[in-house]
Amino acid sequence: MNARTERFEVAGPAGRLQAMRDAPEGTSLGVALICHPHPLYGGTMDNKVVQTIARAFVQSGWTAVRFNFRGVGDSAGTYDEGRGEVDDLLAVVADQAPGGALALAGFSFGAYVTAAVVDRLQAQREISRIVLVGTAVSRFPVPAVPVQLHERTLVLHGEADDTVPLAAVMDWARPQSLPVTVVPAVEHFFHGQLPLLKSVVARHLREAQ
Repeated sequence: MNARTERFEVAGPAGRLQAMRDAPEGTSLGVALICHPHPLYGGTMDNKVVQTIARAFVQSGWTAVRFNFRGVGDSAGTYDEGRGEVDDLLAVVADQAPGGALALAGFSFGAYVTAAVVDRLQAQREISRIVLVGTAVSRFPVPAVPVQLHERTLVLHGEADDTVPLAAVMDWARPQSLPVTVVPAVEHFFHGQLPLLKSVVARHLREAQ
């Protein structure tokens, strides 16, 4: 993301996982782990939406960690339809954020993995912030967000998303009474609207309790 970006590896359940870390100026508020879109459709930790989310966290005072799921780039292993990828994120949490403030974020397939890990971790430790962008609810069984975490959760979706229809996200959110922030006329990858994406995420990070 910049000259100070640190590249490193994490021991994952299927082998080593490539990762990148960006730290804020001064003292960090905590660690934010950001998950990339679908591995079989070009998703990597260098995805523009993932990088934009990471920038929003760093500018808001968080340390942002991105990583490649198993089988992506030089990460070991092969795609596992979301099951192993959930285990990958859990391994990165254990390695990079064993204690202290934790934020979890993801884009598309990565938002599904993020929600699945929130579901697994929420009874064990506090999760300070959650960001779900373009959540792949029409393609994967995305768990509901625990009600006690709703105020800490941003669900952001493009009105013109033709990969994951907005209607599908609303159908997922409606039974939970979980608010969804909709960006008018924006498609799945937020082309031309990445600065707005960063601004909305940063505002959530400032305001979430």
